[in-house]
Amino acid sequence: MPFTNKTPSSNQTASLQGNLHVLSKTPSVFNCFIAEMRDSVIQKDSMRFRRNMERAGEIFAYEISKTLSFSIQDITTPLGISSIAVPTNNIVLATILRAGLPLHQGFLNYFDKAENAFIAAYRKYGKDYKFTIQLEYLTAPAITGKILILMDPMLATGESMHLTYCALMEKGQPLHTHVVSPIASKYGVEYIHKNLSQKDITLWVGAIDEELTTKAYIVPGLGDAGDLAYGEKL
Repeated sequence: MPFTNKTPSSNQTASLQGNLHVLSKTPSVFNCFIAEMRDSVIQKDSMRFRRNMERAGEIFAYEISKTLSFSIQDITTPLGISSIAVPTNNIVLATILRAGLPLHQGFLNYFDKAENAFIAAYRKYGKDYKFTIQLEYLTAPAITGKILILMDPMLATGESMHLTYCALMEKGQPLHTHVVSPIASKYGVEYIHKNLSQKDITLWVGAIDEELTTKAYIVPGLGDAGDLAYGEKL
């Protein structure tokens, strides 16, 4: 895939406000988890890195839960009846392997009745740092009429997220799709906007970084999320 590290302007990013949520813009404990995942010393503790990614997933799940459909249920307690609004949507959690597994677990901690989908995708490099995205494996339930939550720890160029979304559409038409990445680049955000703007999609990110290197790594980013969580690969 030919790549340029040109990033969109602030005006272009601002145009996404209707379907873009950046959690770090609102000061909260979420920022502590992002800070520790970025920290070049703390992130060396792979167990803590996984746990911070999982906790980020839990917070994303909580925020997304506010957008779901709800109905009133009467709950019988030992002393009477309590009426409470509970979510009614069927949810499918879709994760790009392997880096996305801790993030996925965070979502599953909250959406414990969700169905699950898993996708294997990786960059295949050629000359001059050019690469294509290879999708080698996908397992998913039917997604028609359900809420699809598609996640990956890093949204760099946006290419793998876009291809994964297109592959999942072969499993049906979701009611709505939430795309989630704790760390995103401006380039990746704009790429998703350009390629999926006509779709019923909401983009959720933890933070947006300004730069991509010539090898399409996010700067300042946090490094390779998969390696930090599970060890370096050959």
